[in-house]
Order: sequence, then C-alpha cells, then structure tokens
Amino acid sequence: MNQTENFWDASADNYDRTEERFEAIHRRSRENARRHVKPTDVVLDYGCGTGTTACDLAPRVKSVHGIDISSKMVDLAQQKAREGGIGNATFARVDIFDGSFEAESFDVILAFNILHTIPDPQASIRRMHALLKPNGVMISVTPAFRDRSSLLGFLQIMLVRTLCLLGVISIPIRSVSRSDLEQLVQQSGGFIIIDDESIFRGTSSHFMVAQKAAGPVAAEV
Repeated sequence: MNQTENFWDASADNYDRTEERFEAIHRRSRENARRHVKPTDVVLDYGCGTGTTACDLAPRVKSVHGIDISSKMVDLAQQKAREGGIGNATFARVDIFDGSFEAESFDVILAFNILHTIPDPQASIRRMHALLKPNGVMISVTPAFRDRSSLLGFLQIMLVRTLCLLGVISIPIRSVSRSDLEQLVQQSGGFIIIDDESIFRGTSSHFMVAQKAAGPVAAEV
C-alpha cells in the first residue's frame, strides 16, 4: 500500500464529518449533476470516497459503479448503499486505469473533488474520454482555491499547503482556478464544455460538465 492509499484509508472514518463545512457546495454540485443524468445511464464515480454522490444519483440512473483506491472508503460506501436500500450502486477498490474497464462503456463519469489531488490529471481526463460513450459526459467538481476565498478559507488553504510541505498530507493538492480547469479539459482533447458554474460558500469550487464529441475513441493511456 502506498502513501496515497494510506492517507485516504486514515481519513475515511472522519471524512464525512470533515466535509460537513463544505456541504452547501456539495449539495449544489449534486443538484447540478442531476440535470445531466437520465434513467438509462451507466455511471462511473471516479474517486467515490464514502459514496455520498453515488448513492444520491443512483435512483436517477440505471447503475452507478464507484471506484476508489482506499479500501476503507469503499467499505463505507458499500455500507451507505446497504443502509439506504440502494441496489444499483456497486463499489470497488480499483484505479481508473485498471484494464478491466472497456472503452466506451459509460454514459457518465463523475470526478468530484479529485482532479486537484491526482499526480497527472491530464492522463486521467484522457482515460475518462476513452471510457465514455460518444456524447457521454464527464461531470467534475474541483476546489478553485485561486479564484476566491474568505479569510477563514484562505487560512485553511495555507494550513493545507504547510501540511503538504511538511509531509503530513501525503497527496498532491494543487491550487487551481476556473480557467486552469477549463484549459486542462480543453487541452486534453475530445471534450466540449456544455455547463459550468462557480460555486462560492466561503471558498470557491468549480462545477463543470464536459461532453465527449462523437467520433473516434481517444487512445487509452
């Protein structure tokens, strides 16, 4: 198990509680996402965490497949689905680059609060493009710390940066802006941004929906 897996496993039990201060942003993001799914959709939730978003969208789609590199996050997501009586949501400890995924097998891929924490977001976006069906959509939400923040939010950001430098937080957390995120998606190729919103509740987060253009499948990475 590597440092990243260790970090998320250690964070799992308290993850929902620590995210409560951002619940207004999470709630708005889920509301936005519901507008872009339909009952026939097969959805991949990339970096599903404790499964909150997957369980929220499951009643509105055909099926949701949540994946995460943390086995403890996956365990909590499975428990949440069982307790909620959600039968069309499955969860697995696996990475998006796993060879078991077939090209063009998903209608929707969710990337909630993950693009700023992974080593190579462009590679992940290209991979999502390859896994989406033509006209499928990638729905992302990403903290846009460089856009706007309250004093408290700014202090929290500085604390996180310090902990990263000290090695207490062992994952790469990048400070990005809305324009950075849009450029990232556009440079990765094959996507058209069809919806976006900057959400501010003490700190900024950027919601984006990017549609895969119909045409040749992008090369897998």
